Amino acid sequence: MTTDVIHEALEALRDLGTPEEMKARAEAGLAPASRPKVNGHVHLPPNFSAFDSVVQAVGLAADQAIGVLGVSNYYDYTVYGDFVMQARARGIFPLFGLEIIALDAGLARQGVKMNDPGNPGKLYICGKAITRFGQMNTEARDLLGIIRYNDSARMRILVGRLAEIFAAGGVETGLTEAAVIDMVVARHGCARKTVYLQERHVCQAFQEALFARVPAGGRAAVLALILGAEVKAGPNDAVKIQNEIRSHLLKAGKPAYIEEKFVDLAQARRLILALGGIPCYPTLADGAKPVSPYEEPVETLIKNMKAANLHCAEFIPLRNAPEVLTRYVKAMRAAGIVVTAGTEHNTLDLAPLEPACVGGAPVPDDIKEIFWEGACVQAGHQFMALHGQCGFVDEHGDPNPEFAGVETRIDAFRRLGAAVIESYRRAAI
Repeated sequence: MTTDVIHEALEALRDLGTPEEMKARAEAGLAPASRPKVNGHVHLPPNFSAFDSVVQAVGLAADQAIGVLGVSNYYDYTVYGDFVMQARARGIFPLFGLEIIALDAGLARQGVKMNDPGNPGKLYICGKAITRFGQMNTEARDLLGIIRYNDSARMRILVGRLAEIFAAGGVETGLTEAAVIDMVVARHGCARKTVYLQERHVCQAFQEALFARVPAGGRAAVLALILGAEVKAGPNDAVKIQNEIRSHLLKAGKPAYIEEKFVDLAQARRLILALGGIPCYPTLADGAKPVSPYEEPVETLIKNMKAANLHCAEFIPLRNAPEVLTRYVKAMRAAGIVVTAGTEHNTLDLAPLEPACVGGAPVPDDIKEIFWEGACVQAGHQFMALHGQCGFVDEHGDPNPEFAGVETRIDAFRRLGAAVIESYRRAAI
């Protein structure tokens, strides 16, 4: 997908109307007649994903009546052009995001865990409603270059170390970083330059190599030798074996652990803002056991987010009990934080696309309404940014100065975004 095609796809969204026209439609109450189903966070290939292709992901979203779908890939956004074209064809409103792994060195030294349950100071941060992924400025290119270089260097060493461990266990895989990238390219039909390996890609490659070289009857014994631990997964359970490789070999203190080099939170925020987006904190809550001290109680999390100048939060409700999700979302929204939700789909499990809580329990309806509001705010910000105007936050990540109060600002962007989504829907009919 070329930059020209991405630009053309974004122009179709920009050309829904002028900011003045869209504000007038919002004032007149233009909005979907009923609340669409929303999923604000999925990963698309070549990121590690449950989906084989963009066509499959968008097709499933359409089949499941998802009206707004957000993508949040790591480190390359070429696929977003395909995504917006497919979404337009199916009448699904596209939200563009990204995900970055960062480090708070101070909290790391203190041993404080944030939204990574295993590593103090390590955090995931998302950018919502980005619009400059096709034509980046110098700051964005430089920051993304640092992230890509560090990530690629780590993956190269990681693959080599795993190959040595498997060989010591009697399984010569012949795998290299290039070979794993080749597998991703073959699987998804993508360009090599768009592939940035993740741990899950690597684990899948080694699991497939194991299956190709060791018959099912002998896998448990061989894998136990390689992992140095009892294997709980069945001999044909590819996904669970991938997870066991990751847990027993790749985590901190394990034989194939490679220390990561991260950008800090300030750099991650600058990248998000340089791409025109809204910095967003992904919240685990009871998705971690015990709940992170950075996030518990919810009042502490709100205080921490405000200190970091973060005005948006996200949940993957499948991690959360309904009552915990409700407590967190309501408290955060009452504090003037916009809240959104998604499913990630960053494992091979092809779960339903409408977010649900632990065990498939439904998200409470009043919480769905808050998630819909969050999607509308993103749509409104995205639209304004495409017109070169200030959105929900400005270029520094501060609240849009046009609005005197946070509730006025959220309400204005909720109504603006609803008008944008409905205008898009009518144009697609």
